[in-house]
Amino acid sequence: INAEYMGIFCRLRSSMAGDDALERIPFFTAVLTYLAYGCMFLLGKGIDLFEFVFRVKTNFTGVQDPGYAPLVSDFDDFYKRHLYLRIRDCWNRPIASAADAEIDVMDRVSDDWNFSFKFPGTTTHCVNLASYNYLGFGKNTPEHMQKVTDTYDTCFASTCSPLLQWGTTDLHVKLEQTVAEFVGKEDAVCFPMGFGTNSLCLPVFCGKGTLILSDALNHASIVTGARASGAHIEPFAHNDVADLERRVEKWIVRGQPKTRRPWKKIVIIVEGIYSMEGEMCPLPAIVAVKKKYKCYLYLDEAHSIGAVGADGRGVCSLFGVNTADVDIMMGTFTKSFGAIGGYIAGSRSLVEPVRQLAAQSVLEPSMSPSCCQQIISALEIIMGKDGTTLGRAKIGQLAENSRFFREQLVKMGCEVLGQDASPVVPVMLYNPSKMPAFSRMCLERGVAVVVVGYPATPVILSRVRFCLSAAHTREHLEYALKVIEDVARQIGILYNCPA
Repeated sequence: INAEYMGIFCRLRSSMAGDDALERIPFFTAVLTYLAYGCMFLLGKGIDLFEFVFRVKTNFTGVQDPGYAPLVSDFDDFYKRHLYLRIRDCWNRPIASAADAEIDVMDRVSDDWNFSFKFPGTTTHCVNLASYNYLGFGKNTPEHMQKVTDTYDTCFASTCSPLLQWGTTDLHVKLEQTVAEFVGKEDAVCFPMGFGTNSLCLPVFCGKGTLILSDALNHASIVTGARASGAHIEPFAHNDVADLERRVEKWIVRGQPKTRRPWKKIVIIVEGIYSMEGEMCPLPAIVAVKKKYKCYLYLDEAHSIGAVGADGRGVCSLFGVNTADVDIMMGTFTKSFGAIGGYIAGSRSLVEPVRQLAAQSVLEPSMSPSCCQQIISALEIIMGKDGTTLGRAKIGQLAENSRFFREQLVKMGCEVLGQDASPVVPVMLYNPSKMPAFSRMCLERGVAVVVVGYPATPVILSRVRFCLSAAHTREHLEYALKVIEDVARQIGILYNCPA
């Protein structure tokens, strides 16, 4: 591992040993955040009581057919009507351009408290800090677009068939071979949906008699797949290798619940980069635990493949871990490659059952051939097979942008999560009222951002998540930072700003 990436790993270990940023919420900020939620909850209950007593309906009234049980839980319905609906305009914003470094956001207006929207036909031009476009392949560029459009001469937009029927073309075969070569595995299988790659493939690997050790902050797709598998799930504290080892030891000694028989297999599941925290998993230490107790290791590289490592090959490359030590490698094509879908890579004996048994192989049409070519072209550029150094330049530019942007936010006084090499840069907002304020004020000033709150995060840990791209120039970032500092001072989120 070169000195730069060894330094990143040392800082990661240091941050794990000390207080986590999530636990450093200021006392009065925590009190005010709970108070804000409490006031909104009481106001919502008051509106519901008023509607019930006086038999009136407002835009906050729940919709339910007479005589039918509610389709959603009372709390989910209440939260949506009285909290989410008030700030609904901060999400699901339609765009009218490619998701490049600059983006056109369609303007919307609402006359009924965000219950519905109208489009006046105008757009707001913004610096884009919201889209997953790590290497800048989200833009139509001559380096690869001609090959993509040429696919329509021989193939249509859809294969109209699953992989195991008539949905496999020569491009699908080439894509799987290219992915396997890129990640350093014997074989790979590709699917048209990243979420489904986890949720529908994990039941192939795991089942009754399997113990799954899952990081507490793993993505919802992993949680869905683990639950669907029927395996016993044991979460361990986020990025806490000591807690992971304790739980492995405990369950090896205990065996399966009720029968106490030995486990058929033990699978550790982690992510390369956690998208809500911008943190990387301590992969070398996790591999050591995996080897010590003869567990399988499932690595989700949705946000790290293509984005980190000197060659773009993810956290294995970043930390100098041999890919042979990771049994199952999963990743998606939506973040670094400008396409859709996901992959599973591993040994041929592991991948072939997935290809034959995964629900996506049998029930879902395969990936569009044009998307296959988009990914192949992007991978060839990253690996230098196009005869240029453009791929390396993109990776280097992304790393530089990520470091610069994060450093400036820290100097500004923001509470920033994650590691320097991560292209995901979360900044804590805490109070729910700061989410819509930050989102709307940035949009007005020409910066598109994504704010995140409950239930995607714990109640008091709302945040804004910036996504960096190799397509961003220094001018883009400096303008965005100027806007962010102005907005941050106005709404009061510079929690680390010296007095």
